[in-house]
Parts: sequence; structure tokens; C-alpha cells
Amino acid sequence: MSRWIRSRRDRPDLEIEGRFPALDGATGWLNSPPLTPAGLVGKVVVVNFCTYTCINWLRTLSYVRAWAERYADDGLVMIGVHTPEFSFEHDVDNVTQMLAAMQVRWPIALDNRYAVWDAFANHYWPALYFIGADGQIRHHHFGEGDYEPSERVIQELLLEAGASDVEPDLVSVTGLGPEADAAWSDLETSETYLGYERTQGFDAPGGLVPKERHVYFAPDRLLPNRWALDGDWTADAESVVLNRPNGRIEFAFHARDVNLVMGPRERGISVPFRVTIDGEPLHGAGSDVDRTGSGILSQQRMHQLVRQQGPIVDRRFEIEFLEPGAEAFAFTFG
Repeated sequence: MSRWIRSRRDRPDLEIEGRFPALDGATGWLNSPPLTPAGLVGKVVVVNFCTYTCINWLRTLSYVRAWAERYADDGLVMIGVHTPEFSFEHDVDNVTQMLAAMQVRWPIALDNRYAVWDAFANHYWPALYFIGADGQIRHHHFGEGDYEPSERVIQELLLEAGASDVEPDLVSVTGLGPEADAAWSDLETSETYLGYERTQGFDAPGGLVPKERHVYFAPDRLLPNRWALDGDWTADAESVVLNRPNGRIEFAFHARDVNLVMGPRERGISVPFRVTIDGEPLHGAGSDVDRTGSGILSQQRMHQLVRQQGPIVDRRFEIEFLEPGAEAFAFTFG
């Protein structure tokens, strides 16, 4: 195939934003021996900051995966930098298992000390940094979206580096499960952390009781975008932990999807749970529950619990854990 040449008018204007920072602060690597900027000179590199429970990163993953696969033979090197948000995301076994399940096969720098994050002066999950073959950062993008311009940047940098067979068409992807794009026009409820240090919208007299067992009672009515506990729970800095069976978390939300970052408090145990909407069985189960709304909590990760079908209106979500030991960190919506 002949080299595709765009007119100057159609090509992205890529200014130099700085040098490719060092990666030697990584605490380990997956899918690759350690990589360095010096060793990558001559390659086009995309550095993708991620953490495996982040719904915003998950919704970009189908694009990142497609770019890594399509442009590898043209000289693109995709590098993930896994910088954890929650304490359990520091666990290498957790990261290894979850990223393998997500078909993340490109090199991953484990950034448990935030050294690579700081070297890039990064502040976002997800973040993309586009680096030319000369080792200069030429573009960046924070958050979701901007997929077509981002891919055009990759193509332009590959052409600058001398790739001869870069075709102008773009990847076509369909995100499934948690990777599907959010229903932005119906999304009126924002990410909500459950631990006492960062939570908001908690509905109970006196709020959360830090670091102590406490019996909570969910109100009969929740105002929009507020949440409640019911049962015997302990509120830690980043999570809430169920101490006795049949504890519940309830949330008044307006969105198509409900996701919950959660897991068993102790490795190796399983906690059955049941999800309802407005007190009724689900009519639109997420990928981590069956059609009746039942599921098993056995991994520390983000669980997709609801994907509504039909019109989106104000709803009351409820998850009941049938055994103790469940730990919940944050709700996200889509």
C-alpha cells in the first residue's frame, strides 16, 4: 500500500509540550520488562493513566485496546500506567487478574507510589499522553471522549516517524458491558464515595459514624442523589463494611447504569447479594447480576449492577448483602 498523505489543512497541529518523563519510579511492570524513554526513541508512544475500577477509564478501554492492536505494526507502543485510587488496587495480584480479564495485553507500569503520575504532573483517570518518535510529548487528553481527534494524532505521529502504511480510516468499536458509553443525556447522578473522608449525600441523623460499628436505618424516602445504609455497618475512611447479614445500601438516582466498587473484606470469601429497583425485581440487569438481580461478591472491583431498559426516570436502588463481610467504596453511574 502506498503512504497516505493528508493535506496540511487536514493534519492536527501538534506543538511540543515537553519531554517524555522517566518511568523508573514504577514499582513493577506487567506484560513487559521495564521500559524507558531512551529505549523507546524512534517509536510513537501513548501513555495511558488508569486504575482498574475507574468507570471513566473503562468506558475508554475499547478504543485504547483497538488502537494498541491496529497500530502496533506501524510503530505504536501503548503503555498503561496503573496508578491506584483505592487501597486494594495496590495489590499486584488484583491488578494482574483484573487487567488480564479486560484483555489488557500491552505493557503496564505499576505506579503504586505515584512516581510516574508525579513525573507527568498528571491529575486524571483516564489521561492520554501522545509522544512522538523524538521523545517529545505532542498532545494530551484527559477524561472520556475525543476519540477521533486522538486517533488522528496517533496517525500523524506515525507518519512523522516514517510509517508508510497508515490508512486514514478510524477504528470502529462497540463497547460492551461497563465499556459502553454512558447515556449522557439521562445522567443526573454523579460519582459518590462511601467512606467517611469523602462521602456526600448520606442521609442519616448525625451522618456516618467513623471507625465504629453502628446500626443504621434507611429512611422511608430518599431525596434525589442521596444514599443511606440499613443494618450494622462500620464506616472506614474509604469504605463501609457490613458486620451482620442482610445489611443494605440504598441510593436515589437518575441514570441508566448503576455501578458499585465493592468486594469481600477478606480475600477468599464470597458474599451473596440481591439488587432491586423501587422495591421490585430488576428490569435491566447489569453485567454482574443475573436476571433476578442476584449476584456473588468475590472480587474487589467495580460491579455493574443496573443497566435500565426504556425511559430513564428517578429511581431508588437497593442492594442487600445476605452475609457479612461486604465492603463498598464508591458508586458510579452511566
